[in-house]
Amino acid sequence: MIDLHRILVPTDFSKFSQNALGYAAAFAEKFGAELYLLHVVQNLAVMIPDSVNVMPPVGPSMEQMTTAVRDALDRAIQENQLARFTVHKEVREGTPFYEIIQVAKEKDVDLIVMGTHGHSGLAHVLLGSVTEKVVRKAPCPVLTVRHPEHEFIHP
Repeated sequence: MIDLHRILVPTDFSKFSQNALGYAAAFAEKFGAELYLLHVVQNLAVMIPDSVNVMPPVGPSMEQMTTAVRDALDRAIQENQLARFTVHKEVREGTPFYEIIQVAKEKDVDLIVMGTHGHSGLAHVLLGSVTEKVVRKAPCPVLTVRHPEHEFIHP
């Protein structure tokens, strides 16, 4: 029998992540599971190495970004009425798919619930889908959730 104790929900705060969070909350309610909300802050120097040499550091520090992300996670918990669950907030810096897999291993997660798409663009073309990499390398089952516009609706 399937028994879920810890559910990881990676989020980039997109509408796709929001939809996945709804599914994760339903599973958490059904199984009495804890939720782990994770946001990974990507280091732009890894994405565009030449940018480090060309420009001086501009914008918020890592500490400021982490604080902003924690605030956004708090808002997501409030907006999705997740206060009734045990929710752990995780903020990591690095490559999203790698950090998602690391958190899943470290926290002994039973299920990862994530959107099929996130914020994308050139990074998606160059690096491939984060979701695809997580599905291939995760230490546990991964439920990928499509945006509601693409869900099956029974006639």
